[in-house]
Amino acid sequence: MTDLRHPVRLLASAEFARAYTIAVLIAVFGTFAIERLSSPLTLATVIVVLALIGIAVLFARRDELSPLRLAPTSLLGFLALALLSVVWTTDRSETLTSWAALAGYAVLAITVGHVRDTLQTVRAIGDTLRWMLIVSLALEVLSGILLDVPFERLGIEGHLATGGPIQGVFGTRNMLGFVTVIALITFVIEWRTRSVSVPVAVGSVALGAFLALMSASPTVVVLAAGVGVATLALMIVRHAPAGRRNTVQWVLGAVVLIGLIAAFLQRHQIIQLLDAGSDFSMRADLWNMLLDFVVQNPILGYGWVGGWARDEFPFNAVNVLLSQQHQSALNAYFDVLLQLGWIGLVLFLTLGGVAVVRSWLVASVRRSVVYAWTPLVLVTLAIDSMFESFTLVGTGWFMLVLCALRAGQSRSWRENIDAAHTGTMPTLPVR
Repeated sequence: MTDLRHPVRLLASAEFARAYTIAVLIAVFGTFAIERLSSPLTLATVIVVLALIGIAVLFARRDELSPLRLAPTSLLGFLALALLSVVWTTDRSETLTSWAALAGYAVLAITVGHVRDTLQTVRAIGDTLRWMLIVSLALEVLSGILLDVPFERLGIEGHLATGGPIQGVFGTRNMLGFVTVIALITFVIEWRTRSVSVPVAVGSVALGAFLALMSASPTVVVLAAGVGVATLALMIVRHAPAGRRNTVQWVLGAVVLIGLIAAFLQRHQIIQLLDAGSDFSMRADLWNMLLDFVVQNPILGYGWVGGWARDEFPFNAVNVLLSQQHQSALNAYFDVLLQLGWIGLVLFLTLGGVAVVRSWLVASVRRSVVYAWTPLVLVTLAIDSMFESFTLVGTGWFMLVLCALRAGQSRSWRENIDAAHTGTMPTLPVR
């Protein structure tokens, strides 16, 4: 039994790791609600305190950790470039503040990734999202049916009775749709691993699907289709004979490439089919405008700001020229390109791309279905990043760092260095 009276032993204990993970996940997924019900300062204080506790936890567990495997190199490079951009940004205080938030959420993800294994992480996220979706539905019922009044402080407009769109405690319908897709992946993995009872699993999936539908988010359809295709492909690879697995991987890769090209060529028909013409047209106008500004600072960008919270150039100029009030580029890749240039975009793509490849290879050979969670969530993040900038701030950034760290723990060049020092060669059990 762990002696919880000793501070260091308490921080290194499994009990504390479990409680800390739940606290972090509530703060991360409840970011919007915390900020609206209290203040941005309160949210910042919560994140800072949790990050400091996370650093203390990592220090208490330092004997279990390898410095080489603490965080992905591409993540450190991206954080370094974002901090370095304070040199050429137009608002140094905003850049430093935004970078502190970026680093804070990264510390939370790194800590959770090291103190919880994949199954424990899935269970914790499943429990957190289950309750947050229940609270969201309860508030929507209260606002849209029982009281018929909007809850303006939480951004709930009370449209449940009319078929949506609804937002829950996540601020926007697109954010609710994004969270429900992650929740559905998590709930299905819980179901397949028998981590929860069948009634709880079925109820959770039904709840997530209902809220995804009621969000009326056009991106949900794209996310669901993308995750569905990725799931089917992963199933094919996992059931392929070991000797033919590499061939199957290459064939599927070619099919995906052809599919992406076909989708691009038929993009207008797809947009019309989704009945989201005005929404996607608005995004196209925004992205075309951003490219005009990118060519002026293509290598390093205009400096890191994360979300467009301040009235600074070139973000204010974009909104003035379009007569709109965008708070992001509505595309994580364009946002990184605008703020950190091509160097930042390469680092961002490396962070996500390497994580997808590593986690996919692990999931294709590991027996347990729990390893499919990481690549499927990364696919969700990659697709959603084409329509929103969620992956660069708050919840999305936390999930990206957590999945990248999880992927690197199983397949990394650092394992070979660790093996050289320990004399133990890491292996992956093949089915």
